Amino acid sequence: MDIKALAAKAEKKCADPFRRIDETAEINTEKVLSAFAAEKVSDSFFSGTTGYGYDDRGREALERVYARVFDGEKALVRISFVNGSHAIACGIMSCLKCGDTLLSVTGDPYDTLQTLIGLRGPVGGTLPEYGVKYASVPLKDGAPDLPAITAAASRASAIFIQRSRGYAVRKSLSYTDIKEICEAVRSVNKRAPIILDNCYGEFCETRSPLSAGVDLICGSLIKNPGGGIAPGGGYIVGKADLVDRAANRLTLPGIGGECGATYGQNRLLFQGLFMAPHTVAQALKTAVFAAAVLEDLGYEVSPASSEERYDIIQTVSFKKPEPLLAFCRGIQEGAPVDSFATPEPWDMPGYDCPVVMAAGAFVQGSSIELSCDAPMREPFTAYLQGGLTFESGKYGILKAIERLGERI
Repeated sequence: MDIKALAAKAEKKCADPFRRIDETAEINTEKVLSAFAAEKVSDSFFSGTTGYGYDDRGREALERVYARVFDGEKALVRISFVNGSHAIACGIMSCLKCGDTLLSVTGDPYDTLQTLIGLRGPVGGTLPEYGVKYASVPLKDGAPDLPAITAAASRASAIFIQRSRGYAVRKSLSYTDIKEICEAVRSVNKRAPIILDNCYGEFCETRSPLSAGVDLICGSLIKNPGGGIAPGGGYIVGKADLVDRAANRLTLPGIGGECGATYGQNRLLFQGLFMAPHTVAQALKTAVFAAAVLEDLGYEVSPASSEERYDIIQTVSFKKPEPLLAFCRGIQEGAPVDSFATPEPWDMPGYDCPVVMAAGAFVQGSSIELSCDAPMREPFTAYLQGGLTFESGKYGILKAIERLGERI
């Protein structure tokens, strides 16, 4: 296998997608900078607080910046969110009370949220224990079923949308898809909050789901909006009353968002957001390049290299466990951290089968950095994401191709 020839051929195919990605990054960068300027971001915001975290000017300014960038009324941006699932669960639970019904309109959510809604996993703290009912509208041919959503939404107390695919074989949602879902819901239900899991989708398009009719978006800072710099945390942005409810859920009523020390991390969160549009563009280019190479080798990929992208995830179906493991191990070899490690499937909390994860990242679990993971079940599909720079992402992809070549 001539790796250099494969790479050169793939890069020629990438020219048009790369141009579109750069245009999106430029628009989003201008939006971020405009928000920084409007909130008069200053060096004095970077010092952070300890203890209760009262009067943390940097934290307060950062949340106003997030609200502006994502077209929301208010934001909650906290390093005390342990991951994106925590932020999403906080947003969902704050919108529900005993007797309410949560309706997921993109099928059942991804694995770790299935434990929250009581579909499987450990007991303790699940929605059914709080008296909340759950229903879902399955996807139809891998896409939202708008007539079925319209029929079900009138009885729902809150609506949940998962933008990205999780470990499902489906396409991620575009701004237009999200707007159509919101319009279908609002045609029969004016009151139910619409909550969206925004993970992996930030800055992939130029418009925010909040301007499409969503009421609350939630996500992780070690994915797109942290720019590969944020050391942890999550965010919730949307309507002010719903953000306040989420803040009360994160802490407690009477405290809400007024407390929460930042321990000197503010600079990293500001800098990460500043870098995010560019970093997301690098991850998207890495994904496009991977798709171009792998489709030339005959593998089934989604999205195709020429398709529009609405998140940073690239899937590759290997059909068998051996090439899947080889690919993940090649990604690990191309990482800047722990390149010597060999990924092995393990029983990861919140999942119903062993999961293999290649992630040689500076921040543990950061999926804006080049990583690849997969549940060890048919059709043995790898989920590739991230790449802080296209150059390092390309290097990692080619190391994985080399590993695959050993099996061809």
